[in-house]
This record gives sequence, structure tokens and C-alpha cells, in this order.
Amino acid sequence: MHELSVVESMVGIVLKHAERNRARAVKKINLVLGEVSTVMEEPVRFYFEIISKGTIAEGAELFFKRTPLIGECGSCGERFKIVDYDLTCPKCNSDDCSIISGREFRVESIEID
Repeated sequence: MHELSVVESMVGIVLKHAERNRARAVKKINLVLGEVSTVMEEPVRFYFEIISKGTIAEGAELFFKRTPLIGECGSCGERFKIVDYDLTCPKCNSDDCSIISGREFRVESIEID
């Protein structure tokens, strides 16, 4: 259910940028959704339809781009795809690694009229 507040924020961001650019309508919203994000695509679509009703974003198409779970080693700087949540660097075997991609949910771009 946390998708409701996430979608409210997303629609707010979209409308703010659309209105700044004097849009008459938002046609397409491109979203980035990380591989292990807690945000789910179908609830986003469901809540978007409800929240955007009566706005210039009503009827806009939602497109989702998936991003993989990527880690970065703090010791050697290696970037690597995380498999089975193993945060060990495949290059130097350090465990000083952090997740840099794969948990996000964000608006990447919008297309307007």
C-alpha cells in the first residue's frame, strides 16, 4: 500500500515539471524501477489512474525501465552485478561494498504536448 504515497509524489513531480513547461497534456511518463525496489509496477499503474484523474497527466502512458542490482567496492572501485545478495567484490574479495543501483524508483522523463 506504500505505493499510494509514492505515486502521489510521482504525480506531483510530473505535474510540477509539466506546468513549468506550459504543457497542455502529459502523454508519457518514463520511470526507472530497480530490480529489488519495494515498489510494484501494477499498484503504481492502479494508483496512477486514480490520482491523475482530472489532471493534465490523466491518460498518460507509464513506461518502466528496470535497473539491475549493482554494487561498488570501496576498496578497489570495481562495479559489479550483485548475485544472490553477495556483496563481496569479485575482483579483490573485499566486503567493503555498497549497493549503488537496483533499489530505486524515480521519474526519468516525461513527454508532453
